[in-house]
Amino acid sequence: MSTRKTTMSATIGRRDFLRQSTAAAATATLISSIKAAFPSGAFAQGAGPEVKGTKLGYIALTDASPLIIAKEKGIYAKYGLPDMEILKQASWGATRDNMALGTKANGIDGGHILRPKAHLYTTGKVMQNGQPLPMYTLLNLNEDGQGLSVSNEYKDLPVGTDATPLKEAFAKKRAAGKEVKVAMTFPGGTHDLWIRYWLAAGGIDPDKDISTIVVPPPQMVANMKVGNMDAFCVGEPWNEQLVNQDIGFTAATTGEIWFKHPEKILGMRADWVDANSKAALAIVMATMEAQQWCDKLENKDEMASIIGRRQWFNVPVPDIVGRIKGDINYGRGKTVKGSDLRMKFWGDKGEVSYPWKSLDTWFVTENIRWGKFEPTLDVKALVDKTNRSDLWIEAAKALGVAGHPTGDSRGIEKFFDGKTFDPADPQAYLKSLSIKRAAV
Repeated sequence: MSTRKTTMSATIGRRDFLRQSTAAAATATLISSIKAAFPSGAFAQGAGPEVKGTKLGYIALTDASPLIIAKEKGIYAKYGLPDMEILKQASWGATRDNMALGTKANGIDGGHILRPKAHLYTTGKVMQNGQPLPMYTLLNLNEDGQGLSVSNEYKDLPVGTDATPLKEAFAKKRAAGKEVKVAMTFPGGTHDLWIRYWLAAGGIDPDKDISTIVVPPPQMVANMKVGNMDAFCVGEPWNEQLVNQDIGFTAATTGEIWFKHPEKILGMRADWVDANSKAALAIVMATMEAQQWCDKLENKDEMASIIGRRQWFNVPVPDIVGRIKGDINYGRGKTVKGSDLRMKFWGDKGEVSYPWKSLDTWFVTENIRWGKFEPTLDVKALVDKTNRSDLWIEAAKALGVAGHPTGDSRGIEKFFDGKTFDPADPQAYLKSLSIKRAAV
């Protein structure tokens, strides 16, 4: 690179340089920088990504942070994707509809989504007219960091990870002719499955003893404030905001239900990934680098200030920053500091980000439990079709991640109520559950 260009980069910054240089010069500089950073990496043997970017969606939830940070910090541009757009979605339903459109029809090609959505879209179970939309799970965005919140109407009950005290209270309310409503964010999604698991473990049938309703994450607090629901499950920062406004309390974080549980993913339309394999790899690499940044404790304050901005979440920093550090105010006078229940983005060697197929197996099995899928579904075939751990491994190698995960299984998973899930025997797990829809 010439002295003039080097000076220009140092003076006006990389993103301004990309905008102000000619397209040819920008492309040459970009490829050169990637080769320098990764001499044996993904782009060493050929041209850069097929496109300069695409549109990814996100919901205003803390686990979308890697996508936002990758954009704000110029990480996507670093990997040859200066035109990436990270677009706020109104709800998970809107995300689904925009994903079905794709960017060719002014929609999105991927984004921050609930992990089971890759399976629900691909099979067409939640799509218009049942039309399948093949999807890929490219990486796991985070572990933990969701909450099970309850209205202050029940604040005197000893409800925590054990939901049993709510059983009698809910039954009494129903006997008085009132409806008991529990909110989640999307049928068959993570929040639906967490609150169902928690209630069922407490002897409350989520299909018979209560009414489940769908509420977009940013609207949870406002709906509980006006008495539209008795409990809800959602990601942060909304559980913390509920407590800060003294409307309800956190009965438990989801990490207390299943420690280090998977949550959101970077999911993309399979046709886009297949047509733009180099760009898809670049998106994965950039997002992985952003996950590493988000996981560092010294970056938490800056992260909260960035995602809290009007153009992203429009949420006060105090509603965000505590729980991403593991400082949890449950309400009702209970607080913990520096707990390991904080949201996790990367881990030591990328084990948080790695899309373990065994975890997809649990999500599909749990949706069989509640009747979203038939018990005869070929779970392994669906997981193999949607999970692109091979692409993650390729990205990890290009990034030089030492000792990164490989393989399909994280092993046997353990839940707070003593239940275990062996991905090699999902049927045994289903048979162990007393409350379920599946006839197994």
